[in-house]
Amino acid sequence: MFTGIIEAIGNISKIESNGPDSRIVFKAGRMKLDDVKIGDSMSVNGVCLSIIEKTKDSFSSDLSRETLSLTTFMEMRANSKVNLEKAMSFSSRVNGHFIAGHVDGVGVIKGMRNDGRSILILIEFPEELEKYISKKGSISVDGVSLTINGTKENTFSINIIPHTLSGSIISEYNIGTKVNIEVDLIARYLEKLVIK
Repeated sequence: MFTGIIEAIGNISKIESNGPDSRIVFKAGRMKLDDVKIGDSMSVNGVCLSIIEKTKDSFSSDLSRETLSLTTFMEMRANSKVNLEKAMSFSSRVNGHFIAGHVDGVGVIKGMRNDGRSILILIEFPEELEKYISKKGSISVDGVSLTINGTKENTFSINIIPHTLSGSIISEYNIGTKVNIEVDLIARYLEKLVIK
């Protein structure tokens, strides 16, 4: 479980393809890895990955065919930057919202413009996610906990404040950039409860 508060920007050091799946080595940037161990979870661009190897400044994870097919990792290359967050500890504050790291779909950046000191970003999302995305609801974009400004058809808008922009890979986004989207857990489970 994660909060969506990015701890560091890392990058992909190496990708080893093994048929339909891959092993990826991530450089941890300024993130200290002293308190993580083999088997721990790490959010990488909002995807919950298990650490299978680690060094002082890097860790490796195996990505299955399923993970590759549902996320933006299929298009990433060596040196691609990534958002990193360690699994949350229940002894600390929850500053974002609960994020499982189970990506629901891939969105596409459709618009970006300055909005005061913020940047307003318009993201197109897969049509099947529409029922989970609502004005002022929570959403995870590449692992960043964000509040939805509003929705229109199959797009939603978000404002990115300077602190979030400088502390995440959002500063690298352009029109057409693909992003991992995870809808709010409460919305996802509420649907199941209401339908039953």
